[in-house]
Amino acid sequence: MTVLLVALGAAVGAPLRYLTDRAVQSRHDSVFPWGTLTVNVGGSLVLGFLVGLPAGQAVSALLGTGFCGALTTYSTFSYETLRLPRLLAVANVAVSVLAGLGAAYLGILLAAAIS
Repeated sequence: MTVLLVALGAAVGAPLRYLTDRAVQSRHDSVFPWGTLTVNVGGSLVLGFLVGLPAGQAVSALLGTGFCGALTTYSTFSYETLRLPRLLAVANVAVSVLAGLGAAYLGILLAAAIS
């Protein structure tokens, strides 16, 4: 059952990642990967919220592993970072890590506020 929940979450997360990335990136005339940054920070927020609840095993499988796992993307982040000029690459790493951690912490705080 857990595998099906992960697959269901991923079936929603992966297309949402692609569509969000394309929509965000099309609004920026820049080589900076704004779309990937957006999905990774958004996924960090959702995952932080789930951790802060705490969510049950089924919800964690569906939303945490499946949805957030497919929504966020370390491989694309790595690839896009390596393609950037050095200063932008450093900025991408710094902003992605700090914003991701901040979003996860905000998610935990939001969950605590409603629990």
